[in-house]
Amino acid sequence: MREKGLLRPKGPWWRASLHSAAGQVFALQVVIVLLLVAAAVTALVVQANRGSAREAERLSLTAAEMFANAPGTAEALQGPDPTAVLQPRAEAAWRRAGVDFVLVMNTEGIRLTYPDPRQIGRKFVGTIQPALEGRTVVERAGGPPVPAGTGTAVQAVVPVRGADGSVVGLVSAGITEENEGDLVERQLPIILGTGAAALVLSTAGTALVSRRLRRQTHGLGPAEMTRMYEHHDAVLHAVREGVLIADAEGRVLLANDEARRLLGLPADADRRSLADLGLDAETARLLASGDPVTDAVRLVGDRLLAVNKRPTAPYGGQAGSVVTLRDTTELAAVTGRAQLARERLKLLFDAGARMGSTLDVTRTAEELAEVSVPHFADVVTVELLEPVLRGEEPPEVGPGAASEAGIEMRRTACAGLEGNHSLHPVGEPVRFPPAGPVATAVTSGRAVLDTAPNTADAPDPGFHSLLAVPIRARGALLGVAAFRRAGASPPFEEQDKAFAEELATRAAVAIDNARRYTREHSMTVTLQRSLLPRGVPEQNALDVAYRYLPAQAGVGGDWFDVIPLSGARVALVVGDVVGHGVHAAATMGRLRTAVHNFSTLDLPPDELLTRLDELVAHIDANETAGDVRAGDVHDGDGVTGATCLYAVYDPVSGRVAAATAGHLGPAVVHPDGTVDFPELPVSPPLGLSASLPFESRELVLPEGSHLVLYTDGLVEDRGRDLETGLDILRDALTGTGRTPEDTCAAAIEALVPARPRDDIALLVARTRRLDPANVAHWEVDRDPSAVAPVRAACARRLAEWGLEDIGFATELVLSELLTNAIRYGAEPITVRLLRDRTLICEVADASSTSPHLRRAKTTDEGGRGLFLVAQYTERWGTRYTPAGKVIWAEQSLHGAPEAAGLSADALLDQWADDPL
Repeated sequence: MREKGLLRPKGPWWRASLHSAAGQVFALQVVIVLLLVAAAVTALVVQANRGSAREAERLSLTAAEMFANAPGTAEALQGPDPTAVLQPRAEAAWRRAGVDFVLVMNTEGIRLTYPDPRQIGRKFVGTIQPALEGRTVVERAGGPPVPAGTGTAVQAVVPVRGADGSVVGLVSAGITEENEGDLVERQLPIILGTGAAALVLSTAGTALVSRRLRRQTHGLGPAEMTRMYEHHDAVLHAVREGVLIADAEGRVLLANDEARRLLGLPADADRRSLADLGLDAETARLLASGDPVTDAVRLVGDRLLAVNKRPTAPYGGQAGSVVTLRDTTELAAVTGRAQLARERLKLLFDAGARMGSTLDVTRTAEELAEVSVPHFADVVTVELLEPVLRGEEPPEVGPGAASEAGIEMRRTACAGLEGNHSLHPVGEPVRFPPAGPVATAVTSGRAVLDTAPNTADAPDPGFHSLLAVPIRARGALLGVAAFRRAGASPPFEEQDKAFAEELATRAAVAIDNARRYTREHSMTVTLQRSLLPRGVPEQNALDVAYRYLPAQAGVGGDWFDVIPLSGARVALVVGDVVGHGVHAAATMGRLRTAVHNFSTLDLPPDELLTRLDELVAHIDANETAGDVRAGDVHDGDGVTGATCLYAVYDPVSGRVAAATAGHLGPAVVHPDGTVDFPELPVSPPLGLSASLPFESRELVLPEGSHLVLYTDGLVEDRGRDLETGLDILRDALTGTGRTPEDTCAAAIEALVPARPRDDIALLVARTRRLDPANVAHWEVDRDPSAVAPVRAACARRLAEWGLEDIGFATELVLSELLTNAIRYGAEPITVRLLRDRTLICEVADASSTSPHLRRAKTTDEGGRGLFLVAQYTERWGTRYTPAGKVIWAEQSLHGAPEAAGLSADALLDQWADDPL
């Protein structure tokens, strides 16, 4: 209990407090508040005056500009009687705008309006020259009195501009000085009221703070201070935290019981130096230094102590420091377990984020090994079953799988090995004995811990602990992961098995996904490669090289083709079906087959793409209708989105005719090594043309030029736009003396990443020209008598070429074709012989009618000519041109076909009149 008279002074609190420090502080604070309020009121008054002036200027300028820019002001100034029109407007304007006057004057400064009509027609008092120059003037000036006040006014003068931008008059608006002061007078009561309220609140706050301070001190005297010290001393020695106070020289001033116990201090430690108390040198230095310390952990004896130290001088005490000590030995153990749990959770999170991102079985196994070293194990090996590596379904592995011969898997990944070791290298098969931990883990389906590993990898004394964990997904065994520790690492414990199983489970899901993807990817690649050309057909017009690279993330629908045509010509095709997977590959095969079929008709590139576009639209319509009839929602997997580039090269003229359906145009490498990208007419992708016609363009290429066709996967990639890709392709293609294979290799090396995201089809063709000496050309009159001279000329040319063996058959074929053109065709009629891989005979005329092979009856006088042509040639056909048609036939250079050895009667006898 406190003594009477010391709890609270007698009399009013404000009288007693004037003699105390709290009362004196209260009085000083009241004085300071009064001075601050007075200063604030003065500053606010000055600020209000300034604000009133600025407000008057703003109002005047705003009113003047609004009236000057008002509709009709400029027209009224240019009218016959401006005052009659503008005076009522001006009176209404200054009343609404909150100013004392608005007046209008002409360019000579003569007032046209004024609040006092007697002042109209007199000279304006103020500056008008800047306004006449188109600028705004704000000034203080005195003028005639206005109803609102007299004296100096804040006035603004602005120009009024006519329709042509010239100044046609001036407008002035202002507020008199005595009305300007009204703004201050209206604000002064608010300012004074605010100052008085602040004074009252400040005084009340100061009184409350002073009273609270007095209440907290309770007017304590020496006796109560002594008693308080005793209480504090008792508490100081009773707490479970060590407290040690040392002076600036490092001598102990105070140490409570807990500090003596934790540090092992002797009983006479007071006033002794910390360095003489038997502490280790580092701890003594830490406690005696003047530097602050926060939660420094020190090992003192068998205890871990958390040390905090602060200087005493800033808090009113003498120079020195206060040290608090807390025993954290048990907390460190708990913290260690929590830290281990956090590390394991982080490892699982990292493993889940890292494994399976590539959809590659081997890489996923490597990621499992890499993520576990060194945070969980020193060495990790991963073995997988052979079918899993191939993407096949894993075999059934039951309890008896490792009964006698053990179980064999292939080592797929290994991480953490350094230097010499006795483990099997990656890629080799490993057979685990039936009694070993790995086989036990496989048969039991649970993790197996072995602290003396002796596996099929051969005994290795460097590993003192092994944890074998099966990798299973959807109930099937995929492989096994073996975690090893060596050297100074602690051995695995039972609680590590659950973590290893969780890690293997996450890896199993990723490996199984990669396995299934590998299977589907392999199937799609197999399908696509079966639909792509197996090689380049034999022809002499072009030297061709190609590359096809499937995407790593999924096979797409890119394709290419080289198609020999009649007349020694060759068609080059590249195309791309948007999307990936089996559907894209199948769609690609359909389109490639369609292009082959259309090319047999010898259509120009634009007509071929037109027919292909119609086919794609028809296929899409049929698929959509089939989905609707089946009750399925159309998933958009039609052919829509396919692109194609079709080009035909003629080795006789060196011309290339090309057309594109939404595809990138070709690149041309000229014989001098320069590269350009010729522009082709732009057309939409296949199936989207909306019946718009396709257009083609012809190019003439010198012999030895490289024609490069490619899909967008070559030049477009993540982080690289199309223009950048084309620039890189240009640099890669630039150069001379390259073969098509060299050009392909250079383009692939420069543009293709390690893991392409899209399919890539690349086709490089080096042009050749047919030797003019191997070309013969005749123009024929439309007269049956002209056939014999052409046959004779043809025989002479065949003799020059050394082809006398096929002379008779050639003359027969030429006679039939030429006679047919003379009888049914139109002029001009021409004949051309080409000596290439075969002998090509072409007869062209201006007619569009095409002959057809048919069976002639015994009574028919004709109809057997084309039958003879078909028997004596390897193939024949009709090619339409803008000028008409060409009927062509090809013969082998090595002799006539077997049928040519028969007589004409024998041939006709084989073609009987009986119906088929």
